[in-house]
Amino acid sequence: MWPVPSASDISTTPKAVGKDVLRSATHVLSSWPALWVGFALAHAWIILQAWVFGGQILGDVNLYEWWVRNGMDAGWWPVFNYDWVYPIGALAPMAVPALLADSTNGYYWVWMGLVTAVNAVAVLLLGRARPHGRAAVWFWLAFLVALGPIWIGRLDGLLAPIILIALLVAVRRPALAMTLATVGAWIKIAPGAVALALAATASGAKGFFRNVVLPGAAVCAVVVGVAFAGGGQDNVLDVFGEQGDRQLQVESVAATPFTVARLWDSSIQVEYDDVIYTYEVLGAGPDAVAEALDIALPVAAVLIALLAWWAARRRPDLVGDVLLLCAAAELLALIVFNKVGSPQFIAWIGPPLAAAIALGSRSQGTRRTWFLPALGTLLVARLTMEIYPIRYGEFLGGWPFATSVGALRNALLVALLVGAVVRLVQVARSRQAISRAG
Repeated sequence: MWPVPSASDISTTPKAVGKDVLRSATHVLSSWPALWVGFALAHAWIILQAWVFGGQILGDVNLYEWWVRNGMDAGWWPVFNYDWVYPIGALAPMAVPALLADSTNGYYWVWMGLVTAVNAVAVLLLGRARPHGRAAVWFWLAFLVALGPIWIGRLDGLLAPIILIALLVAVRRPALAMTLATVGAWIKIAPGAVALALAATASGAKGFFRNVVLPGAAVCAVVVGVAFAGGGQDNVLDVFGEQGDRQLQVESVAATPFTVARLWDSSIQVEYDDVIYTYEVLGAGPDAVAEALDIALPVAAVLIALLAWWAARRRPDLVGDVLLLCAAAELLALIVFNKVGSPQFIAWIGPPLAAAIALGSRSQGTRRTWFLPALGTLLVARLTMEIYPIRYGEFLGGWPFATSVGALRNALLVALLVGAVVRLVQVARSRQAISRAG
């Protein structure tokens, strides 16, 4: 005869079972097999979407191939023979698929395989981070899926994992982080934000020289030396002039007032620039905003670095938090104050959040600092995919829903930047508050 359970057994068993199920599910999801299955499924879906959207995603990859093939076949290389929109280091990853594949489709496949391989290294290091690396992997994969295929069809697909790796090793091995950040910045400028964060949080003049100046200068010396050896000394820094000549891109944060005003003002025009392959807002107002951003962007970057320097000096016990906050704020500033607003730029802001989730913090405000920004970042990524590639034609045409999605996405970017800056100020002021309390 079966024993009759008591009332207390009946009331507590469901709770115990629920806890056991949750614990088992967490254990399974935290295992490496589950993480790699998630990685494979996420990248398979992203690559499939890249093929579905075709030229919208892989159009830039086609340009990469053309630049490299032209150099290999005709000896006419970017930077070495003419000025270019990218730093000279971008040639290295662009050349890899051309060396391994003969066809354009083959180039596409090798490119996406290269991006996936670099991201696999980042995921491996992220999953090993303590105390919450496995949870951070799931955030990172969710972020990339939410952003969609655009990142895998751009140089930013390589930059994002480089930024992530640099941030994961920054506290324990700052010289290595600086080396990675400088290499990344010679591919595309975004990893320079990590270099600024490392400089701002360096411990003393000796640490600054050893961990920031020396590795940064060594990488720059090698890259510039290669440029000079190939006859590209006149063009190696022209990338900054190329960016300065741009007008206000329609997707940029600063273009939001103009794109919204298009709903009732037909005089605001958006036209395609066939030299740099972007859609720009034309007119005296947008031109004035673009000129102002040329000044605002470097000023914002310096001010954020100074704020981080102040916070790191007042709270040396939280230097890891300050570094991540500074990197997040700098990367957001590179988007918010940029007259270019390409959708792949959003890939830059996922790494600081993933690193913060993985590494945790010794401060009691960790969840308050990073939980809402993590959710906001996922939403920004999803809204970005909704704009590009899903509703890009509607966005360019000024359709109300697509315009609203773009405005909301850009407002969230501003909110994330303001939140990071406010949190840096709070960290910087917390020591003073503690000392007064004592």
